[in-house]
Amino acid sequence: MATCRHLPIGICSWSLTTDLADVIETVNSMGLDHVHLDLSPAVEKGAAATDYLKTADSNDWTISATMIGFPQEDYTSLETIKATGGIMPDEHWPSNRERALRALDMTAELGAPYLTTHAGFLDHENETLSENFYDRISELADAALDRDLFILMETGQESAADLRQCLEDINHPALGVNFDPANMILYNKGNPIEAVDILAPWIKHVHIKDATQTETPGTWGTEVPWGDGQAGHPHLITALESILYSGTLAIEREAGDARKDDIQLAIQRLSQL
Repeated sequence: MATCRHLPIGICSWSLTTDLADVIETVNSMGLDHVHLDLSPAVEKGAAATDYLKTADSNDWTISATMIGFPQEDYTSLETIKATGGIMPDEHWPSNRERALRALDMTAELGAPYLTTHAGFLDHENETLSENFYDRISELADAALDRDLFILMETGQESAADLRQCLEDINHPALGVNFDPANMILYNKGNPIEAVDILAPWIKHVHIKDATQTETPGTWGTEVPWGDGQAGHPHLITALESILYSGTLAIEREAGDARKDDIQLAIQRLSQL
């Protein structure tokens, strides 16, 4: 098992733009035994979902968490994802609600503890939007609690302080955070090292991803291999240790033409800490 100090190192399955068989081969060849599993293929395949879940469940690994995205999401720009992201678009809420509930059922079937998602943009200045967000994420958290699971909101779209306010306001026992330090850089939403302390009580799962900040306000930052950016390596691990984090470090690589090499580099750099 690959570890960083005492923490298990894993991989996000969607980092490999291939099929589940290649994910399994990569995990095994790199000496990993933890995976953050994308459930989108299972949800979207319909009848083939059973085969996907059976393959995932039969492999000798630990599913540290599952993940679900939403079909309407448009990541072309910061403005398009703000308008289309997560559970917020009203016209898509009925179908996205059912999608999330199916994903929770699958997560429970696989025996994983968490379902992670980009829930959408918080807007505390707009009372209607804020109430809709609170109502919808609370409904999904209720469903998670019924299944003895957590639903984890991924960091990035808002500041750590805004996300903490949301979590404190809702105060739900099945709602937590999937901490992605690079997203805070990509969205220009603050210092990820400081965010660890702000969000400490809710951090259940962590992505290992790195980025550099944009020089053009209103545009994306740039994702880079772990250790080449501003996401805090190795200080992020020290910060996580300081809050007694004991979960998985799941490597996520969503850019570049050499993702396997970049994942291997991240494993090497984490293992050497």
